[in-house]
Amino acid sequence: MSLWFLLALMTAVAIFAVLWPLGRTAPSVQGGRESAVYKDQLAEVDRDVATGLIRQAEGEAARVEISRRLLAAADAEAETQAAPSLGLRRTVALVALVGLPLIAGGLYLRLGSPQLPDVPLASRTTAPAASASLDQLVGQVQTHLEKNPTDGRGWGVLAPVLDRLGRFDDAAQAYRNAIKYDGDTAARRAGLGEALASAANGVVTANAKAEFERAIALDANEVKARYFLGLAAEQDGNGKQAASIWQPLLDKAPLDAPWRPVVAAALARVGAAQVPALSDDTIASAQNMSEADRTTMIRGMVDRLASRLKQNGDDVEGWLRLVRAYMVLGDRDKARGAGDDARKAVEHDEARLLQLKDGLKALGL
Repeated sequence: MSLWFLLALMTAVAIFAVLWPLGRTAPSVQGGRESAVYKDQLAEVDRDVATGLIRQAEGEAARVEISRRLLAAADAEAETQAAPSLGLRRTVALVALVGLPLIAGGLYLRLGSPQLPDVPLASRTTAPAASASLDQLVGQVQTHLEKNPTDGRGWGVLAPVLDRLGRFDDAAQAYRNAIKYDGDTAARRAGLGEALASAANGVVTANAKAEFERAIALDANEVKARYFLGLAAEQDGNGKQAASIWQPLLDKAPLDAPWRPVVAAALARVGAAQVPALSDDTIASAQNMSEADRTTMIRGMVDRLASRLKQNGDDVEGWLRLVRAYMVLGDRDKARGAGDDARKAVEHDEARLLQLKDGLKALGL
């Protein structure tokens, strides 16, 4: 028995319970003969008093009692005459029984969403927390900072989030406030430089370069600052200088460093590498191959990666590897196409989308 049938049955029972009295026949008062009987009794009492069968006091008492009953009977007859007819009451009951469900159903079909599928209770209870808007969270932090403008740690937490949201000018100001109120660090200087470069559409301006140089002065191993200084050299047309900055950075990078593929792709972009750094095993196996065979092998691996991502598009790192491989192979159009496909694949996952945007930005897309 379906839920809809149970609900319809319960509705029908409730309506019948309310409207059933309207369909019942009201009790009659036997054609008004009761009041006529009481009138005859009054006349009979008067005759008995006149003939001496009962005393005067007893007659008065009898008249009072009979008159009270006569008035009650007259009131009952008046109510019966004023009551609506049985046909009218049944018509009202039928209209209420049929019309109300039709009106309610019509309103639900127009204003409701009967086509939506069922949602499990567990999903409904966890969905609000999972889908909390990042903009709302940022707004709450900003409200806190308006009341506590010297909270340097708060500005330090807010700055990278604003940068990921594309609010580069706000991110730059947040980094400045963090430096002012919570101390100068290489990471904050590098973040400030990145925000300034992003605000300039990826161009490492003089102001941004100055911030990266300040970061290097505080920490010579600051990866982000060194990468962007190499990017500044590449944008100035000095590929060799860029490679001289990036190559030592890559040589010292741990094998599991998340930024290692980005630096490897940058080196390939300035001609410092001939094949994409897909993995150490792949490179080792390709050492004895000819250039044509090596390129064919790499393209086959890239095609297999692209096929896998079409089936499982949630792998952000896989998308970034694919884009990077296309760029190294010189297929910039395919790289842009893969970036667009990646955005569509993860557009419903805010965290993955932000990770993807960061990776594509680092690759120059």
